[in-house]
Amino acid sequence: MSPAASADPAAAELVEGSGAAGDAPAEAPPVALYVHVPFCVSHCPYCDFVVVSGREARGPVNRIGAFLDALEVELELRAAALDARWGRPGAPSAGAEAASLPGTHRPVLDSLYLGGGTPSLLPPTAIARLIAVVRHRFGLAPDAEVTLEANPGPDERGDAGALHEAGVTRLSIGAQSLEAAELRALGRRHTPADVGATVDAARAAGIHSVSLDLLYDIPGSSLQTWARTLDAALRLEPDHLSLYALTLDDPDAEGITGSGGDHLPLRPGPRRWRERARPGQDDDRAAAMYEVADLRLAAAGFAWYEISNWARPGHRSRHNLAYWQRLTYEAVGPGAHAFDGRTRRWNAARLDRYLEALRPTTERSPKLPPGGEERLDGATAVAESAILALRTSDGLPASTPADAWVEERCAEPLRQGLLERVPDGRLVLTVRGRLLSNEVFGRLL
Repeated sequence: MSPAASADPAAAELVEGSGAAGDAPAEAPPVALYVHVPFCVSHCPYCDFVVVSGREARGPVNRIGAFLDALEVELELRAAALDARWGRPGAPSAGAEAASLPGTHRPVLDSLYLGGGTPSLLPPTAIARLIAVVRHRFGLAPDAEVTLEANPGPDERGDAGALHEAGVTRLSIGAQSLEAAELRALGRRHTPADVGATVDAARAAGIHSVSLDLLYDIPGSSLQTWARTLDAALRLEPDHLSLYALTLDDPDAEGITGSGGDHLPLRPGPRRWRERARPGQDDDRAAAMYEVADLRLAAAGFAWYEISNWARPGHRSRHNLAYWQRLTYEAVGPGAHAFDGRTRRWNAARLDRYLEALRPTTERSPKLPPGGEERLDGATAVAESAILALRTSDGLPASTPADAWVEERCAEPLRQGLLERVPDGRLVLTVRGRLLSNEVFGRLL
């Protein structure tokens, strides 16, 4: 897999060949692997990711060692299941769909993403071992993208040189803001200077690609503070920027924190923080911030390629493109999501249940952790492919007669200026359409 130069061929095939009713989507072996590392020094009050912090992440009773042992067991169990279904990586595929395709081989992974949490808290030797296990059991392409998320605090960012030596090719830095007051308001432990130091260390170590995550619509922020953050970020000369509107959801109310849920229950402190913070947000200000960012980044040589992502040439996130192109991916760790083309699967969020399942005992062998799954029908797959394609600058390919349902549902967004048809016939979101993308996507469901 490589960054898409044109509209997603998988989405095009689904849309052109299935129609709104659609046949059942096809399964395929993974081309990417996500590893969720749940540890953080502290838990930011706005964060909904599966995170454990404090004594579980640091100190004499931390659970990092137990987690790494369990993670290796899950990697082995997932790899064995894939081997049984598809054959070993690089070998002729054993999949039924490939039986009529002579010479078809199971692909090795094109990308590996260590997210969290704060994976940079792991010892570099542990990261090197994880990458080696993945290479041995799943296969890694010689030019595979290996991303690691890092917090920029001096006691959290890790040793960039050792990370590079371990095999990390891309560093994603959780900057969130470059305004000291906003960082304090968000509960972040680092300073703006720490972000610059982390970028400099990554460059000095030879890490190929450096990305910054930034948040906008932070309570109490303004267009002026946002402009200063953008200017400061651009002075650091990153290769990639991800800009996310701060969302303050309630995972408990959404029903995703139960025993098999992929989120942890919201603790009282973060719940109170969010209740105080929500009145300080403003949809119109957020829209203005997005538009300012899109203009400034374009002027600085960054092209938007997904609603929340901009990159210099050659630095699109290949791993995240796999999600948006509806390619297949494996995933391990608490709360991690996987997709085989037909079924979405997730691990439950609770670390204790994760460790319990994967820890061997005298009575039983390790087993896969608890979680859940959702099996997709053809119509859902077609709609999902269209939505994911529209998230990107590639958009939806030129329509065919079989796509009348897409044309019908996109007619009103076209009229409203949320979509535009570019000269080669593709449908692409306008800037306003990106801001109101949920309205467009809702028409395709």
